[in-house]
Amino acid sequence: MFSIVPIETPTLGDRSYLVHDGEVALVVDPQRDIDRVLALADAAGVRITHVFETHIHNDYVTGGLALAKATGAAYHVNAADDVAYQRVPVNDGDVIDVSDVLRIRVIATPGHTYTHLSYSLESGSEHVGVFSGGSLLFGSTGRPDLLGPDHTHALVHHQFASAHRLATALPDQTQVLPTHGFGSFCAATESEGTSSTIGQERHTNPALTQTENDYVADLLAGLDAWPAYYAQMGPANSAGPGAADLSAPEPADAAALRRRIEAGEWVVDLRTRTAFATGFVPGTFNFGIDGQFATYLGWLIPWGTPVTLLGESTGQVAEAQRELVRIGIDRPAAAATGTPTAWTDRPLDSFELATFADLAQVRHHRPVTILDVRRRGEWTESHIAGAMHIPIHDLLSRIADVPNAEVWVHCAAGYRATAAASILTARGAHVVVVNDSYAEQAAGSGLPLTSVPLELDEAVA
Repeated sequence: MFSIVPIETPTLGDRSYLVHDGEVALVVDPQRDIDRVLALADAAGVRITHVFETHIHNDYVTGGLALAKATGAAYHVNAADDVAYQRVPVNDGDVIDVSDVLRIRVIATPGHTYTHLSYSLESGSEHVGVFSGGSLLFGSTGRPDLLGPDHTHALVHHQFASAHRLATALPDQTQVLPTHGFGSFCAATESEGTSSTIGQERHTNPALTQTENDYVADLLAGLDAWPAYYAQMGPANSAGPGAADLSAPEPADAAALRRRIEAGEWVVDLRTRTAFATGFVPGTFNFGIDGQFATYLGWLIPWGTPVTLLGESTGQVAEAQRELVRIGIDRPAAAATGTPTAWTDRPLDSFELATFADLAQVRHHRPVTILDVRRRGEWTESHIAGAMHIPIHDLLSRIADVPNAEVWVHCAAGYRATAAASILTARGAHVVVVNDSYAEQAAGSGLPLTSVPLELDEAVA
């Protein structure tokens, strides 16, 4: 008997895997904070003897090398990957006997990257599952554009071929066990699935149901922006990242926080957007720990800028710190806990939260600027007529485009809008945040909605 234990990282949309037979274990695509993996292995009473990477990751810093060093496990990485550390090089067709019960077969599946591998998990004559990394996902595939536009066309065709290779080589009952696809920006399209098999994917996955030309055209048309910090992940993973340091950051008092803000460092408030709006330290930014904190903070921050964390508790700060090490922000510059009144000797700032119905009413009485900070794909599908569109990831570079007027900021639900509003407020803007569901409330509010025709969107893109 054996067990497959997924290790979820929902804020990044990824899964790692621990597989064991009751005595020995293998791990696939571990995140940077390997203490989670070690705790699971310890609870199961098993030894980790093998660690496998499906590819050089673009969306997080791997914990693979650190885990292999901590456990003495063999670290399996594609022989074709140019890395700066010792590993056990593997190639297409290699078979690794993990134990008497567990066996891994290496399958080359380029597409997400040129050197991407999948790993077929076998026990006896049974094909149990395939760790497909960023290749075959639930109802989707990994995106092929992360290595830059010069490679996208070749990689998308590789991705199609790789999906078909897996579907041909593996029986229908084989579990599909991807790393990406649970909200990760590494997925080409969103998927609601939480489990699948090769048989299910044969009937539902566009890579396996469409012609190659249709798959390629649809996938490329649907690609949107990906987080800027991704550019830092590949080099970090090729260099060989060390273990995460999760020790408590240096404490900061009100005077220290003020100095950091005035120096242009990022002081980040981790509280919910509703708590932040009612009162916050002037010059601080809101990236709530209750949302995709690391994704959006990592996307917007000028890389290398010191980060100080403000939380209601040490637990909140520790959670944020764990999120940050996963994307290569190794140490917060400082941290403070408690309430905003303890973080400053100045009056607190605030802004109003509103609904789409409120916005519709206000437009009848006075002109206001509507700023939509959603991504391009969301905007083209539906947006408020007359709204200004600046995706949140472009806000810092286009902040001069925002009028010096009353600005109502919205996204899909409020998280990104509040982050954007905190940046605008720090620069003196008068903002109101629409803390409301666009999908559920905008149409019924009386606001005029429109969309961008596909051919016009393609021309703009």
